[in-house]
Amino acid sequence: MPMNQESLLRRVLWVAAGFNLLAALLFAFPASFAGQFAGLPAAVPVVYRAMTALLVLLFGGAYGWLALQSVVDRAFVIFGVIGKTSAFVLIVVLWLAGAVSGRGVLIASGDVVLAAVLLACLRGGRRMASTRDKATRLRAFL
Repeated sequence: MPMNQESLLRRVLWVAAGFNLLAALLFAFPASFAGQFAGLPAAVPVVYRAMTALLVLLFGGAYGWLALQSVVDRAFVIFGVIGKTSAFVLIVVLWLAGAVSGRGVLIASGDVVLAAVLLACLRGGRRMASTRDKATRLRAFL
């Protein structure tokens, strides 16, 4: 992958990590001003808030961890693209059902933008690790 393409991918991964950190805070504290601005319901049992925030935070941590790796794992980036796209689609479906505000869709649009940029980086990159590359490195190590 050209250096500027790889640099862009790593920057986008860091942005995704930050986006997830902020989202985790919103889900953890939906009654806060920011949670209410995002249109989240304030009265949510703590177990659901905590589990949702944990899952979103884990994805964010994974994006940051991936940005720090010497070789970016292509399969893991694809998993992130699927996760971010799925989150956006879910919010749109809930909005169409009347369960989420338009602001929620606007905020979640950041997920689909990040997914699109990550996918574009994948399509342009060739130096990222594939399963075959890992197997070759493992055989060479052994």
